[in-house]
Amino acid sequence: MHKAPGSSYTVSTTCPYCGVGCGVSATVEGGRVCSVKGDATHPANYGRLCVKGSALADTLGEQGRLLQPRLDGVPASWDQALSALVERLTALQAAHGRDTVAAYLSGQLLTEDYYVANKLFKGFLGTPHLDTNSRLCMASAVAGYKRAFGADAVPCNYEDLEEAELLVLVGSNLAWNHPVLYQRVKLAKERNPLMRVVVIDPRVTDTCDIADLYLGLKPGSDATLFNGLLAFMVERGHIDHIYLERHTDGFEEALKAAQKSAPGVAEVAAACDIDAERLETFYYWFARHLHVVTLYSQGVNQSTSGTDKCNAIINAHLAGGKLGLPGAGPFSITGQPNAMGGREVGGLANQLAAHMDYHTPSARDCVTRFWATESLTPQLPEGPGYKAIELFEAIERGEITVLWVMATNPAVSLPDAARVRRALEKCPLVIVSECVANTDMLAFADIVLPASGWSEKDGTVTNSERRLSRQRGLLPPPGQARHDWQILCDVAGRLGFGEAFSYAHPWEIFDEHARLSGFENEGATRRLFDISALAGRDRAAYDALSPIQWPVTASAPRGTARLFEQAVFATPNGRARFIPITPTPPQQTLCPRYPLRLNTGRIRDQWHTMTRTARAPRLMNHRAEPFIELHPADAERAGLSDQALAIINAKEGEYRGRVRISSAQRPGEVFVPMHWSDQFTGAGRSGALLAGRTDPVSGQPETKHGAVGITALAPVWEATLILRDDALPQELPWQGLDYWARIPMAGCVRFQLASTTPVRDWPARVEAWIGAPATLFSEDAAANRFRGAGVYNGRLAWWLMVGPPRELPGTDWLSARFNDNTLVLQHRRRVLAGCDSGAEDTGPVVCSCHQVGERVIKKAIRSGDDSVEALGARLACGTQCGSCLPELKSLLEEERGRARFEQAPATQMA
Repeated sequence: MHKAPGSSYTVSTTCPYCGVGCGVSATVEGGRVCSVKGDATHPANYGRLCVKGSALADTLGEQGRLLQPRLDGVPASWDQALSALVERLTALQAAHGRDTVAAYLSGQLLTEDYYVANKLFKGFLGTPHLDTNSRLCMASAVAGYKRAFGADAVPCNYEDLEEAELLVLVGSNLAWNHPVLYQRVKLAKERNPLMRVVVIDPRVTDTCDIADLYLGLKPGSDATLFNGLLAFMVERGHIDHIYLERHTDGFEEALKAAQKSAPGVAEVAAACDIDAERLETFYYWFARHLHVVTLYSQGVNQSTSGTDKCNAIINAHLAGGKLGLPGAGPFSITGQPNAMGGREVGGLANQLAAHMDYHTPSARDCVTRFWATESLTPQLPEGPGYKAIELFEAIERGEITVLWVMATNPAVSLPDAARVRRALEKCPLVIVSECVANTDMLAFADIVLPASGWSEKDGTVTNSERRLSRQRGLLPPPGQARHDWQILCDVAGRLGFGEAFSYAHPWEIFDEHARLSGFENEGATRRLFDISALAGRDRAAYDALSPIQWPVTASAPRGTARLFEQAVFATPNGRARFIPITPTPPQQTLCPRYPLRLNTGRIRDQWHTMTRTARAPRLMNHRAEPFIELHPADAERAGLSDQALAIINAKEGEYRGRVRISSAQRPGEVFVPMHWSDQFTGAGRSGALLAGRTDPVSGQPETKHGAVGITALAPVWEATLILRDDALPQELPWQGLDYWARIPMAGCVRFQLASTTPVRDWPARVEAWIGAPATLFSEDAAANRFRGAGVYNGRLAWWLMVGPPRELPGTDWLSARFNDNTLVLQHRRRVLAGCDSGAEDTGPVVCSCHQVGERVIKKAIRSGDDSVEALGARLACGTQCGSCLPELKSLLEEERGRARFEQAPATQMA
């Protein structure tokens, strides 16, 4: 897809963030991506993009990219790196057996990358130990679908969200995590006043802005709630008996289990800690409506009983015949852009390829014959490999001696992070394919291979509604970076498997994948995943591939929008299966030392471990530091104020962040974001707080139900230090402080620092940090305040303010000074103040798209802009991706409440 250097062209591709799979239209000029907007023709988003997608162009460029292989920490050529890789891998496998080799992949890979990796490791190296970080987000949903329907098959599509009479959101902050779908639902609700939305979540999130009913349930009680729903439907006579008799098995057993654990509304309400009347309202709505979609995500999946929770949801839909219809079905919303594509080709340790499993009769033989590996020793593994948590436990035991990690960061994202890091340190050979020059994983790598990134990759991805889309390369890979499938093919060739991996272009890989999906896919062994109608196309047809939903077969050449419309399922007898559910509590139990229930998750403007989003400064403004969100009562007990620093402790480790007090949190619970790594803060990895407890069916870890305590971090000083990019020291001398956080800005980097150790001489301390003296400073030692700056050759190199962050002026003016070629005299006089004369502090950013601050919005409200439409007309906030609309509404309500209070007569206030 790459054009001649210097030319201008526009490419239709796919967003690399969440599982919505939005179409993107990117324009390239002069060898760089100059603009990104939503693709109006793509059926996933119809031109909408969230703030992360809109900022994609800001995340590109060679700065910070990994451009050359490294061998044992030293730059190397590709030949040196791959020769060492093959030599060491072969030696270790010969010494310890074929099962000593493992791979850990990512939903950031394209389907073609995944296919080649699965084929090499399972088919030719003969090891079953290939798993993916999709295990952390979707494994329980997959297992639930397979138990009920016989296949990893999402029955719904995005139009069902708009056509539903009732939409139930469970454990899904759709407004932040899948903003484009949230906007589609919001618009559908405006068009259909009869549509109802129920939000079921321990936290009051921005998604509640569209809720007609909110149920703030006790964490971990989802299965009890949906068991109660099944029992209620039977009690009130809202069961589709014809559907049950003709199309399902196991109803009576599931009903007995439900009635035992959830005998009545009052008992369920008590167990879930929610109001009985509100619960009964939800039950009544669900029972009476046929067109119901239950959309569920990580709040359900990330549990030691996540699979059971998914099946409790599916049971309720089966009982009412609420699937296979427009606007009806249990719909798991995927976390990553290609989690589903990875599963299609066997990217989980318990899969083979093309949705075939080890336990399926003849599946292993089918894949063996298709790949022509019959004569190989070793052959295709006989059984499943280690799932993610098990894999790193096996590495720690010494069973796995070779680990190849591609496009993910398990040193940050996995629970029990200290154990994961011990395992990585112990592993004799760690290979990392990565596009970023600095991640936590690279510290453990023996061999580092520079991989292509989103703007260079060429292949396909599959979104949450089973829709395949093309991701088209916009630019050639920088430096010596290569595509992951190319790296794998090169290694396969050096291992002697070159004939089976002689692909010259991704379309050849896709064609093989499509052919395998239809290979012997008939009769009693019929598999639901089938894209065989896409096989046999040439490169031009592959390049022109339009978004399409599988299955794509001779009988459905245009794809399949909705599954199970004929109520025929992928089980041996074609009938769906009810699963009896006995609810179980979280395995990470609370105790006097760790009395708070920990919840983790994403925030609006960040993605995973921030290797991409932190490259766009505007995405850092909404939540700039690692934070700890807790209820006012818990904050009071811990002696914490809003914006104070605190330490969360768990058996496994600790986390340090800034307190955000919120009544949206249930008492006794605490929320922390999952994004921060050692690259951005000193102790902000959420995985350090979590035990490696997993669901026994899916292997998905319990990352929503930690057990923690909280204490104040009481620094004697806090400071804000901003440095121009080229003034950053190679080693950051403040990393040993009690707290530090790195916040990228345009042309400079901001650090928030804090310590419990006093500083006696700030000019000397900052000179030791920077290596140059302050040229401007002022000090109030009695108040422990200091401001200083380094202006060298007319340019601002650094700026320091000692004092709490609330004293920090808005940073826009200061950031601009770092990008001045010369610092004129009038600016020098204002540098210590950090702002221009009379400049207004705009406050925390609410609208990331247009960088509109909270104080500016409040001022506009007070001047008469009393609706989000009026605010948008004046300030443009809320007019692009819409992610900030719930926050705008909250500010409107807050200001209306303030105005009512101020206008009330004194006697009324008394």
